[in-house]
Amino acid sequence: METKHRLKIIMFTVFLLLAQWIVLAPTALAQTPFYEGKNVLLLSGTDAGGAGDLRTRAVIPVLKKHIPGHPNIVVQYMPGAGGRKAANHMYKSVRPDGLTIGAMITGMVQGTIFGETDVLYELDKFIYLGSHARYAPYGFLTRKAAGFNTRETLTAARGVRIGAPAVGHSLYTMARLFAYMLDMKEPRLVTGYTPREIDFALERNEIDARVSILDSLLTRNAHWLDKDLVHVHATIDIPKGFKHADGRLAKLPEIESFARSNQDRRLIQLFRGARDTGQPFVLPPGTPAAQVKILREAMRKAFADPEYVKAYEKLTSEPAMPITWEEFEAQLRELPREAEIIDLFKKLSSPAPLPARPSR
Repeated sequence: METKHRLKIIMFTVFLLLAQWIVLAPTALAQTPFYEGKNVLLLSGTDAGGAGDLRTRAVIPVLKKHIPGHPNIVVQYMPGAGGRKAANHMYKSVRPDGLTIGAMITGMVQGTIFGETDVLYELDKFIYLGSHARYAPYGFLTRKAAGFNTRETLTAARGVRIGAPAVGHSLYTMARLFAYMLDMKEPRLVTGYTPREIDFALERNEIDARVSILDSLLTRNAHWLDKDLVHVHATIDIPKGFKHADGRLAKLPEIESFARSNQDRRLIQLFRGARDTGQPFVLPPGTPAAQVKILREAMRKAFADPEYVKAYEKLTSEPAMPITWEEFEAQLRELPREAEIIDLFKKLSSPAPLPARPSR
């Protein structure tokens, strides 16, 4: 009898444990983070090792920390067409399961606004997580030995040689904007350089001028300023009103001071706005709401994390000025969209002669 009683107790205990497991197992499984044990692919629209890549690298370990489940994040590079190649792939080919994040560049925004023929995506249908690298003030500079050290000598000269990468590259288009606003006569864009090669070309007297991100000027070519080898004629503040910390650069004339019409100001606003959107992180349309919420919150926390700020400023020598997905979408809505402004921007991005600037 005692053995039978003991057996009944054991069976009853087993039954209770089994029943408890059946009841609690779904809850336990539901509490397992979606991203636990998974790999997240980060598709980058830039080359490895460049400034855009360094900005993205700064956020990866911090983002991983703030995604529940701490997935492994693997980077795949897909440069090309000013960021549009990666954007097309994200929009058309990526499975919307929350396991692929696009790290885009500003060319993605410009491609849609300017109606590029290779754009296969719709800006407003991407799901945005936020954006970094809004801070990117540029300066237009000439070699002092070339003799173009005042506005008057610059505008009086013809055929000033300006170094740039390919036609349509942001440095090419920005150089043409400066030339347009400074009323330069028939400037000659010498293309085919990488951004770093433009530095060497300037030093070898192959070119007379270039556009440079101001922080790149200070980190790569500080000796140009220290030894008074270049003259910086003007800057474009990105974002607007944010002056560079270096006193030699903060006091320079800003490009908008040369505007003489509303068209000039709207053109500058379009240039500034297209760059000011920075490098957005996106998900493809159709990504489940649950994954969108997780990743947006994780990105928000990552951007506010002192670890990200420290890594970003160390890797890029720029202040960290990220924007939330809400702020990013608001900036998209505010970009000038008038046909005549977009047409003028396209002309500045093209290989055609610089358009004539109306006197008023």
